[in-house]
Amino acid sequence: MSQGVRTRPESSGRALSEGYDTALLDLDGVVYAGGNAIVHAVESLAVAREGGMHLAYVTNNALRTPDTVAEHLTELGIPTGAGDVITSAQAVARLISEQVPEGSRVLVIGGEGLRVALRERGLEPVESADDDPAAVVQGFGGPDLPWGRFAEASYAVARGVPWFASNTDLTIPSGRGIAPGNGAAVEVVRIATGAEPQVAGKPLPPMHRETILRTGAKRPLVVGDRLDTDIEGAFNGEVDSLLVLTGVTDGAQLLAAPPQHRPTYVDADLRGLLTGQPEVSEAGDGFRCGGWTAAAGREQLEIDGEGEALDGLRALCAAAWTEAGEGVCGLDAGKALARLGL
Repeated sequence: MSQGVRTRPESSGRALSEGYDTALLDLDGVVYAGGNAIVHAVESLAVAREGGMHLAYVTNNALRTPDTVAEHLTELGIPTGAGDVITSAQAVARLISEQVPEGSRVLVIGGEGLRVALRERGLEPVESADDDPAAVVQGFGGPDLPWGRFAEASYAVARGVPWFASNTDLTIPSGRGIAPGNGAAVEVVRIATGAEPQVAGKPLPPMHRETILRTGAKRPLVVGDRLDTDIEGAFNGEVDSLLVLTGVTDGAQLLAAPPQHRPTYVDADLRGLLTGQPEVSEAGDGFRCGGWTAAAGREQLEIDGEGEALDGLRALCAAAWTEAGEGVCGLDAGKALARLGL
């Protein structure tokens, strides 16, 4: 992947599952939402796996252990071993272990996933700021995490104990909509202490390093639904990415993406792994993909033609990203997206 400024989605003459050895798949919003499999996910992953693509599941959600995640995926019809799951809990545990002595106590604000990952690194999880912790780690603890846990973190951090966070996603998809994520919880402690945590999860390098170490991927493809974690993480790791539109990112956000949030490929869902990707080409003052031509007008993005709506979105990406260059496209995309039904 080139680190130059991307101005359009790339094309692929063969299925992505054939062009990359490993899919590094986000979970929430990509494979499942609210615990239920997203449409086409199970069948698409089965075909990709049967074709020889290694599937690894990479999540910023530090709540569940790899064993639990693997069991859940297997129950959904996606055979998975614990070794195929990489979590931000594992990434942050490695980060902590590199900075404190083996056997150190670590105050845990989060769930079982963090505790298991810390023990794997020879660290001892504790529950109180009075347990003399060498570090504080904060990860998603689910909707029932008691408010008092944030107080424990704040007491320790205010005393100068090093503070780590598995990730800082402000939101997380659920079966009922978008809910507050670990980033919202981190803000509570930040406001109380004025401190800044070391963060391990996507899009930062510790998570990418953990993923490559555990999968051994040589030519990975990051597959995600979030621009600010999955796609930016791929950008930082200098690997290609596929954005699927089954999670939090909508068309308007994609068109307004700065360079580090622009995916290599865009598709509706995980069926995109099984197909080639159409070419987006220059057409006069605009860009063509399939039956659509898009251009940047004075005040808004413009689209004309007919065919698959996703081709129109790809053409609009080229128009918007080219107009924006290294910045963010400020043109109104409302009418163009409405024309596509997006």
